[in-house]
Amino acid sequence: MRRLTPQTPDPELLRAYRAGELRAWDLLVARYEVLVCAIPRRMGLSASDVEDVAQTVFIALLNHVDKLQQESRLSAWLVTTAKRESWRLVQRQRTRRLTELPETETSTLEQLPDSEDAALPEASVIALEEQHLVRQALSQLLERCRELLTLLYKDDPPLAYALIAERLGIPVGSIGPQRARCLERLKKILHTLDF
Repeated sequence: MRRLTPQTPDPELLRAYRAGELRAWDLLVARYEVLVCAIPRRMGLSASDVEDVAQTVFIALLNHVDKLQQESRLSAWLVTTAKRESWRLVQRQRTRRLTELPETETSTLEQLPDSEDAALPEASVIALEEQHLVRQALSQLLERCRELLTLLYKDDPPLAYALIAERLGIPVGSIGPQRARCLERLKKILHTLDF
């Protein structure tokens, strides 16, 4: 088996984990933790609830690791599992609060979503998966490209070219050509990730 890295494809990491390679599990969790946590966070759950959902999702993956049929669709499986677990948690909290509060205070809680689909629209889930793929692709770029693209696109409004050039120690005039090359590399990586 080849050496496991953060760029190792999901199916290979899953096979390595099944074969007893614990580093494969660490790489999978590191790869998907942000994506899994983003779902309950978008549903308005507290930080401790987000951690609970993430833990439940990764335990579910451990329990199903031998049963996954489409290993290349692991991110979709994790998103669906996180969405369902987040919705279950919202429903449990809603039920508990409705029974604990006086009747006059329950009207706002009754406005919570009644289904997991209403809790997190499909467009939000797609956006989260796309963000995850972009983060994954960025992690595969050389450090210089990753730094440049992060400085160029992370902040809103974007940083001035002069400040970026100073931070990277490069001439202002080289930012445009380097950006074009880095974006082309990013595009190729995203293509390999089926973006």
